[in-house]
Amino acid sequence: MKMAEPDRMALEALILRYCEAWGEPDAGRREEVLQQVWAEDGTYTDPSVHLTGRGELVEFIGRVLKRYPGTRIVRSSGVDAHHGMVRFAWRLVSADGQTVIEGVDFGEISGEGKLSRIVGFFDQLAAEVA
Repeated sequence: MKMAEPDRMALEALILRYCEAWGEPDAGRREEVLQQVWAEDGTYTDPSVHLTGRGELVEFIGRVLKRYPGTRIVRSSGVDAHHGMVRFAWRLVSADGQTVIEGVDFGEISGEGKLSRIVGFFDQLAAEVA
């Protein structure tokens, strides 16, 4: 039986916590955050990687933070959702507030109200080429 869709406030909190994980340098604390919001077997895909499972996501975020120390993800749009799907824009921001990269994530919410899939795209869409 499918769980009812999360209400707007619960969804906003879910995405906020997910984004917080992307700025947490301590792997143990990062895993604690992701346990709250990420399905154990969830999948994450962006132009650089495809991975499965919370543990792989914890490790991948650690590699990103090692490459870009002091950065964090901030949501840069509202959260749009329907039929268990979600999308939001984000920015990877350096410690001095500069945008390193930006993108849009599309996700799926599990029956337990956790993220079970994220597919991310980097930067803004290019203008249509004729």
